[in-house]
Amino acid sequence: MSTKSNLVNLDAMIKRADFSFQGEDNSAFETFSTIPARELASGTPIAALLRKPDFQRETNHWSPSQVLSLLECYINGDLIPSVILWKSPTYLFVIDGGHRLSVIRAWMEDDYGDGHISHKLFGHEISMEQKNAADKTRRLIKEKIGAWSDYKSLLDDHSDITPEQQRKLSTLTARGLSVQWVKGDINKAETSFFNINMKGTPLDDLEELLLRNRRKPIPIAARAIIRAGKGHRYWSSFDTQTAEKIEVESKKLHRLLFDPEINLPIKTLDLPLSGSKGVRTAMQILIDFLLVANRNQSKTPKKIDDYNDDADGQETISVLKKTIALASRITGNDRGSLGLHPAIYFYGPTGRHSSPMFLGTVSLISEKLEHNNKGFFIKFTLVREKLESLLIDHKDLIATILQKHISHKRVQIHHKILELIIEKISKDGLVTEEDLISFAELEGKLITGDFTPSSTNITDDSKSKVFIHAALRNAIKCPICKGYLDVEKSVSYDHIERVREGGSGSAENCQLTHPYCNQSVKQ
Repeated sequence: MSTKSNLVNLDAMIKRADFSFQGEDNSAFETFSTIPARELASGTPIAALLRKPDFQRETNHWSPSQVLSLLECYINGDLIPSVILWKSPTYLFVIDGGHRLSVIRAWMEDDYGDGHISHKLFGHEISMEQKNAADKTRRLIKEKIGAWSDYKSLLDDHSDITPEQQRKLSTLTARGLSVQWVKGDINKAETSFFNINMKGTPLDDLEELLLRNRRKPIPIAARAIIRAGKGHRYWSSFDTQTAEKIEVESKKLHRLLFDPEINLPIKTLDLPLSGSKGVRTAMQILIDFLLVANRNQSKTPKKIDDYNDDADGQETISVLKKTIALASRITGNDRGSLGLHPAIYFYGPTGRHSSPMFLGTVSLISEKLEHNNKGFFIKFTLVREKLESLLIDHKDLIATILQKHISHKRVQIHHKILELIIEKISKDGLVTEEDLISFAELEGKLITGDFTPSSTNITDDSKSKVFIHAALRNAIKCPICKGYLDVEKSVSYDHIERVREGGSGSAENCQLTHPYCNQSVKQ
């Protein structure tokens, strides 16, 4: 089964536009009181004019059952709250009701995140999670209420129609979504948006932070990376060359952090560094990673708010380049890549991605790079075999230790634990369970172990855990440091006998190593 957030991505159904480019004169449009479903089909004037503000959150917060529920309400004539629009001289902006309008439009276009409109927006970069959610939604709707094409065929041919079908057809042809209007200028429209969206299904803290800081480089970079440079172009106000550079660098980072997609239960050691891009936590992890990669020796900037708005895109490019530099030290085939194995460093005992383990590890690597601490990386390589054995053997304990701390301290705690483990192994070669507990500023004995379910069925977590343990027992190791190789993402081909000493390029004289071990340690 694919791991997924089970949320339907309808973000392509209504395009975005930037409020800041809208003029003050909005007298060109006449207001209307309802929007019939037929006016949301491609090619109609209203569908062509509808826009979401550029700062609107993605339309991906509804489950398949919520999509179905809205359509059932529409077909059955049940009450649906009004949508709220604001008219600019150019577009009709959706202040509230984006999901409602998008669901009906998706039904008419048979596009629940995987159709022709979505492919056009996302540049054919649609994840399996998004495709699975779309397929589930389509099957559910077809089973419960029928596809729009079914009703359209009945409209074309009334020769064999039931009274119930006639009632629904009458509703579809006559009913419209009620519309309310925001009166005033751009500032009034934006204020209305935030006031409305802090009620009902409110913006969460991360969404609000991103929207209020939407012109700063970290949010622009994060939105670009999560969609591999596709989707709505939040960077469209920059010149063409800069925009293209942002898209290229974002795609590169997306590949480094999120490829390949995860399937549960896990049946491969080729795992993405940042976990699944489809879950809600992915954006938070990505933003935290960007902040870590772009801090300096004084640990600033610490927050998104510390940045100024990016007027020309150069700050966004700088953020992306610094982040690529850090990511390339963690994975990939660049000369200095440590090739950290995600299953060991970034995933918990049941095979689920751990943001504290991931961010704690990259925070430590970033700190040593900021201080140009070459000695640390040599020390890390010398103790790597013992370090990785310890991280595998004590993964349950480390996960339990992190859970004992409040969430916002877990990254810092894992950073500290990892650094102290490396230091102690390099001194005396031995780290005990008591040491791990002490490193985390805890005392006493901690109870670890899996929760025993009442069901006899083997869970996906159990299957993943068993697979990872079995696969690591047979995984390839680097002959230089004896650490595990992530052969799918980070490997170097090394001459066993150096070329300068007469070594040939034959397969017999070639070994697989970490890029760092080959280029920095051996040399």
